Amino acid sequence: MLLNIVAIVVSYLIGAVSFSIVIAKWVKGIDIRHHGSGNAGATNTLRVLGKGPAFAVFVLDIAKGIFAVYLGHALSDSEWLPVLCGLAAIAGHNWPVWFKFKGGKGISTMVGVVATLSFLPSLYAGIIAILLIVLTRYVSLGSLAFAALVPISIALFNYSLPLLCGTLVLAVFAFVRHRSNIVKLLQGTENKLGVKKGA
Repeated sequence: MLLNIVAIVVSYLIGAVSFSIVIAKWVKGIDIRHHGSGNAGATNTLRVLGKGPAFAVFVLDIAKGIFAVYLGHALSDSEWLPVLCGLAAIAGHNWPVWFKFKGGKGISTMVGVVATLSFLPSLYAGIIAILLIVLTRYVSLGSLAFAALVPISIALFNYSLPLLCGTLVLAVFAFVRHRSNIVKLLQGTENKLGVKKGA
């Protein structure tokens, strides 16, 4: 039990390393949360710093999720611990203790978590999300679609109670963190990919 708690705490602390904030500080000496949309994530990094830093943030944020899930697998044969470690990593990304609990929206880290937990359902959801982004240029819409479709895909193609419960919680995380984006999408004022103003 103690090892399980340690794994969850470690996953949170690693998730709380906000690479968008770190890289923006290192590359340009700025706090990314004071520029663009104010979000500490790959999309805002793309708008503010360009493709190279954004790609680095995207990959590193995904890696946090992958690490957390593998840590859970390494310490337990239960399906629950990898799911809980993944949730902890995303919670860390969204509400990072290292950065006054003001982080990103967790989608890249969610990709790492759910793809590691259940690859094919995540792939199906990801393809639809990418198509939505390509067609509409709304990253937030694709992100929300991915978050909503993953638990549906889990239920349809790879049913597992821990995975279903975990991905439902992740979907709630995503929708909570995208509240302002949802309002802007409904109002038709959401920024499209390639536009450098705040999302």
